[in-house]
Amino acid sequence: MEIGISTFVENTPDPATGKLLSPYERMANLMEEIELSDQLGLDVFAIGEHHRPDFIVSSPAVVLAAAAVKTKSIKLSSAVTVLSSDDPVRVFQDFAHVDLLSKGRAEIMAGRGSFIESFPLFGNDLKDYDTLFSEKLDLLIKLNKSEKITWTGRHRPSIDDRGVYPRPYQKELPIWVAVGGTPESVVRAASKGLPMALAIIGGMPDRFVPFTNLYKETYKGTGHDLAKMQLAIHSHGYIADDSQKAADEFYGPYAYVMSQLGRERGWSPMNREHYEMMRAPEGSLLVGSPQQVIDKILYEYELFGNTRFLLHISVGTLPHVKVMHAIELLGTVVAPAVKKAVEKQKGKASE
Repeated sequence: MEIGISTFVENTPDPATGKLLSPYERMANLMEEIELSDQLGLDVFAIGEHHRPDFIVSSPAVVLAAAAVKTKSIKLSSAVTVLSSDDPVRVFQDFAHVDLLSKGRAEIMAGRGSFIESFPLFGNDLKDYDTLFSEKLDLLIKLNKSEKITWTGRHRPSIDDRGVYPRPYQKELPIWVAVGGTPESVVRAASKGLPMALAIIGGMPDRFVPFTNLYKETYKGTGHDLAKMQLAIHSHGYIADDSQKAADEFYGPYAYVMSQLGRERGWSPMNREHYEMMRAPEGSLLVGSPQQVIDKILYEYELFGNTRFLLHISVGTLPHVKVMHAIELLGTVVAPAVKKAVEKQKGKASE
């Protein structure tokens, strides 16, 4: 199993002091987080795209290009690229540059996006929410496979036998489809034979089993080789030296963000009781000691049989030193233990 980190590069006030980092400080911290992840041997670092004041990255490819020249081994992915409101040609070109700079470590995680700010910003109509993504994903796949293309669609000017450059270092860029639990999105990813990343940010993980089963069944049923299937699970989390320390440090920034989003979307405010329920052994939050996080990653592996796990650190801005320590624990304690346990399970299954 590959293990990595995802982030939206949030920049929110400290709930206790109200202090807000400058965008420069937050970006500098991010670069150190990526470099440390690479040095520790983590497999992936993924960065989300947003167009709002509480998240500072609107162009993951630009940031990943900077990270490419600071790292040696780690895969560099978006999480997600909001493909519906972007131009697939530009997306492909941007990530081809990241791939060249990183010598073949770039990935695209395409999604429709859970926030809608980019749609009016770039002149897209929300009534086309689904068709925009479907059409642009098809174009991105075609761009990835062919140097010259001819293409016609509804939402972008036609392309008549044009070459798209530069080409990436890899023969093809890995293109993942990120989903939040919509069956249509699951079927789309599986039928195209694309890797799927499933975001689990609330409730109980076991309720997502039907979606991963649907993905596997559709993937196989549409003629794709299950041996090549890739499935990622994305969960919010944080690691500290002991359980109580992790719970206390993560709660304030997490509750701030989730309560803010709750006001926007009509959810109830986050409280400590709900938070602790989500931290329970079968809950969606992976917040605790290294052993607790190991146990929960393995619990999700038993549910889903995933090939990749991304820990989303952090949801609200935590002190940089604490994020760095959480990454250190993930890389030195959690990841090795999880990989060893997964290999052991695979060995038993093959006997």
